[in-house]
Amino acid sequence: MVPWSDIYSILRIRIALCTERRSPAGPERAARTALSGRKSWTGADLKGRAPPAGLTDPRVVMDADGSEEEWDEDADMQLMIEQSLLEFTKRADRVEAPSKEEDSTPDATSVTDEIFTTIRSGDVEALTKLSKQREVFAQADERGWIPLHEAAAQANRTILQITFAASQQGAGQTQTLRGETPLFLAVERGLTGNVTFLLLNGCNPNTPNEEEDSPLISAIKNDQYDAASLLLTYRADVNKEGMHRRTPLHEAAHLGLENFVHLLLQSGAEVDPYSAYNRTPLALAAQGAHLNVVQALLQKGAKVNAQAMDSASVLFEAAASGNPDIISLLLEYGGDANLPNRTGHLPIHRAAHHGHLLVLERLIPVTRRDKVKESGISPLHSAAAGGHPQCLELLLNAGYDANYMLHPRVRHNYDDQRKSALYFAVSNNDVHSCRLLLEAGAMPNQDPVTCLQVALRMGNYELIHTLLRYGANVNYFSRVNPTHFPSALQYALKDEVMLRMLLNYGYDAQRCFHCPYGDGSHVPQDYEGWSTSVIKDMVFCEVITVYWLKHISAQLVRVMLDYVDHVKFCSKLKAVLVDQEQWPEICHIQGNPRSLKHLCRLKIRDCMGRRRLRAPVFMSFLPLPRSLKDYILFREYDLYNQGSVEGSC
Repeated sequence: MVPWSDIYSILRIRIALCTERRSPAGPERAARTALSGRKSWTGADLKGRAPPAGLTDPRVVMDADGSEEEWDEDADMQLMIEQSLLEFTKRADRVEAPSKEEDSTPDATSVTDEIFTTIRSGDVEALTKLSKQREVFAQADERGWIPLHEAAAQANRTILQITFAASQQGAGQTQTLRGETPLFLAVERGLTGNVTFLLLNGCNPNTPNEEEDSPLISAIKNDQYDAASLLLTYRADVNKEGMHRRTPLHEAAHLGLENFVHLLLQSGAEVDPYSAYNRTPLALAAQGAHLNVVQALLQKGAKVNAQAMDSASVLFEAAASGNPDIISLLLEYGGDANLPNRTGHLPIHRAAHHGHLLVLERLIPVTRRDKVKESGISPLHSAAAGGHPQCLELLLNAGYDANYMLHPRVRHNYDDQRKSALYFAVSNNDVHSCRLLLEAGAMPNQDPVTCLQVALRMGNYELIHTLLRYGANVNYFSRVNPTHFPSALQYALKDEVMLRMLLNYGYDAQRCFHCPYGDGSHVPQDYEGWSTSVIKDMVFCEVITVYWLKHISAQLVRVMLDYVDHVKFCSKLKAVLVDQEQWPEICHIQGNPRSLKHLCRLKIRDCMGRRRLRAPVFMSFLPLPRSLKDYILFREYDLYNQGSVEGSC
């Protein structure tokens, strides 16, 4: 901006020159007056008007003998000059200091782009010419990179030297938007020549990026062994903590980089630093199944029984890896297999859940049964939950109880309040595991929600048949809104294969025809709406006559008549049945006495009881012909074993 003093001087000279012809003393006086900062005014009487603002000087002695006409001309001229001056100052006020954006002119931007392009192309001669514009070497691109970052990332040491020389002092510590220094970028790419040059020129080997990774950690993560060696030679902090307080040794152990582990240990790395979660390098190596790293750390004295923040031991972490040699090595160095984590789980639980059979073989002999009992959960539960029948078989052969129930504090973690290992297997739809547990004596009726109910909901015929064969209670009642008839029927209303399977194993079909209302009205006289008694004791006729089920009611009743003696239909059920095509056949069965053979079968089944009927061993000892045994067991109606899945209700 032009100084105000210069503006006034210029205007005063112009005023003096314009009034030269009227000045009594000639041009010499006019010039002296202008340069001295004073202006002569003519006319003794100013007609009450003050001289124009900004151009008067109170010290001026006015001439008294100038004419009035001369004064008017001078005043008009000076007023015009004053207005010009005001207009000029307004324009000058609009001229601001150049902003940062304006300073980065298209020319400067193009030069910066040219420098980056030249560095990438490796043109030494062109870069040498551009290096004279040192101020441009401090400008960053959209990544936050200055030319030195770009040069450090290129495999051309000469380019790096020229760029470094042209860069401002301290440029080696400039960080990108991601917090990377030129040294960090060179290390990340394994450019050892660049790394050496930058370290020799004073770049800090410990400056981390925005993720708190030091150059040494970056070298480990990118498997740049030579770069890591250089950093350590130039005194990089071997124990510098990064994100989550993990040291370089944590990263090397986690990645299983044995050569880095040896390098770090030789450079003075602490063997047992704790991360933010109290994990040691040994725990990370064991978790990752890195046998050689585990061995190297143990030989350096790493704590074999160190526990993390959640109390997980090194052996607990190793149990998830599935490497039996690591388990053996940890046990050899004094690892304790009976240290529980915060939830009470032991290494044996974790190995069983992950299905690591060989690890399980090594843990079973060293795991104490009293510690398992204190945990509140059996390894059988873990193996069943993980769906590993081979681990179940190993544990059962080792003597673990198939009927061990979850402790209430553990059971509380499950909404269904499950207790048995069998329930876990059934929930996984794992027939093989279910069969192993049942053969080992697992009881199928111990859980609040029965195993059979879970299997029926999934519709797995094989699983349902297996549970029924081993004593699942076909006449269970649901704890939520129980009906007057056994609850299992609700899952088989539209599936004849499942329905006959239930009936063959002793489902109480007779109870479905119990109705307290009989031929009378099904609305109680004192009925005022929903009540607890209605919900808790819903009779069969109320269920099967709803509009979305009544079309299958006749077929359902027809199937059930094969398993009962004479029954009586209530008025509500009969009103629905009479309109369906099966009604004539139902009337024929109901209107005639049942055969003696059928009645005898019902009586024999009643005398034998449901448990004996389902026991193959007991049936084999009965002194009866095979055909009679089959008749007693309703084999003619066994659609599942006949391979039929047709005939749904």
